[in-house]
Amino acid sequence: MKISLPLIQPVTAGLWLLLATFAVSPAGADSSYSGLAVSLTSQSSSASAVELNPDHPQRYVVVKGDTLWDISAMFLKDPWYWPEIWQVNPQVENPHLIYPGDVLILVYIDGKPVIMREGDGTERLSPQIRASDLDSAIATISLETILAFLSKGAVIEKGEYEKLPYIVDIREQHLIAGAGMDVYVRGKDIGPVDSGYSVIHIGDKLVDPDDGETVGYEGLFVGEGYISRGGDPSTLHLVKTQREALQGDRLLNQEFDIPLQFLPRSPDQDIDGRIISVINGLDVIGEYQIVIINRGAKHGLEAGHVLSVWQAGPKVADRIAGGKVQLPDEMAGHMMIFKTYDRISYGLLMEATTGIRVLDKVKTPN
Repeated sequence: MKISLPLIQPVTAGLWLLLATFAVSPAGADSSYSGLAVSLTSQSSSASAVELNPDHPQRYVVVKGDTLWDISAMFLKDPWYWPEIWQVNPQVENPHLIYPGDVLILVYIDGKPVIMREGDGTERLSPQIRASDLDSAIATISLETILAFLSKGAVIEKGEYEKLPYIVDIREQHLIAGAGMDVYVRGKDIGPVDSGYSVIHIGDKLVDPDDGETVGYEGLFVGEGYISRGGDPSTLHLVKTQREALQGDRLLNQEFDIPLQFLPRSPDQDIDGRIISVINGLDVIGEYQIVIINRGAKHGLEAGHVLSVWQAGPKVADRIAGGKVQLPDEMAGHMMIFKTYDRISYGLLMEATTGIRVLDKVKTPN
């Protein structure tokens, strides 16, 4: 799904799915019932081992504003086990999408908890067609949180920032530019007139603490503008700024390709990484903050993967026996990956039980 920030005309989805709901027999016996309601993904562990939230509902009506994470947490103690118990009608295209108005029910099949849509297997229905706007499906995490982040800061992968359009000069030969001024920009793939851009100043290197390699650069938000005249160079009119725009500052297209419909789940492989940056430069990171970690697609991470966050234990002086002692790492929360690159990923902190800092560890949940 592509997301456009306010300066751009919203991308028109125009995508409609025909979701066919086929006749399903009532659950007369567990064996026949489970043959019609199958798991969305291959299960990596027994659903019987999944622990339900003690306060879980038996029936829930999805409302606008819900997220898949919130619904998962409502039913499960550990929301990333959602694929283990989410059961779907295999005849329905894109059966993992959930829409406002859907009724979710908790039932048991062969003694295992199963969450499904009401009507998918509980009663006999005539074949029917339902047309649903793809963009009306609930997102996995809060769209507002992601948009606020994308509009104010970024991390640029190593080797990528040289490819971004840049400010070559400022109109009337000013040394700095601010809101209401024009700058001249050059670069490949500059959008048409009225397309919007964020202006980014390239900041400090992001270094992987494991091997000392530079994996990216901090992008410091300068402001926003739109192309008012095409050509080479093009003219960018600055609408608002938070700091001075300078020659050499880079442009980021304000249209982002972010998947919003994905399943919270644990990675299949062991992940052992660290937080290497936090957007907005905070010292202590809390819930719903966005962080950068030093693990990415090459390590097997995908959007939707949930990682546990561990506060790295420090070395302290042993004043009794002498010398130094390494204190253990302490559990600090959970984060969900929502965008991956080769060696780095963006993660949103979904839970934080204590203050989290740069260089704290991220791991596959136990």
